[in-house]
Amino acid sequence: MLTDTLIEDPRWEQVAFEALAEKAAQQTLAHIDLDPAAFEIAVLACDDARIADLNAEFREKPTPTNVLSWPSEERAAQEDGAEPSAPEPAFEGVPEELGDIAISFDTCAREAEAAVKPMADHVMHLMVHGTLHLLGYDHIRDKDATLMERLEIEILGKMGFPNPYVE
Repeated sequence: MLTDTLIEDPRWEQVAFEALAEKAAQQTLAHIDLDPAAFEIAVLACDDARIADLNAEFREKPTPTNVLSWPSEERAAQEDGAEPSAPEPAFEGVPEELGDIAISFDTCAREAEAAVKPMADHVMHLMVHGTLHLLGYDHIRDKDATLMERLEIEILGKMGFPNPYVE
């Protein structure tokens, strides 16, 4: 299994979070030609209070957010819009840790409701987004953001989910 999930908030069970997280991570790695069996991602399914604490501790922003990610190593591209460095599998049979993702039920539910979309669709988008961050993709610089958004749309589209950036 690619994802090792800890569900702190039982409301996540309503959307079968473990299965959604696994599918999103698997599809993201496969889309960029990485073998999901060679990697591992730790996922925390929490609430707004917990993610606000994490956001304060790691980003000095004491507010809730939808998803946070912590890559195990820096993979970002030096040039705006370039592909990040691909992770290397550790040893045969031993998965390489890509990093950690935390996702908040409260913020995710609010955003899904505001966008009038199913919660599962939004969860898939946020998990694809978080997984791409672990792989070195980002959206701070303009061309990087364009690349990351395009990948999100492609990955979600292959799974039958609509473009998350179209209202």
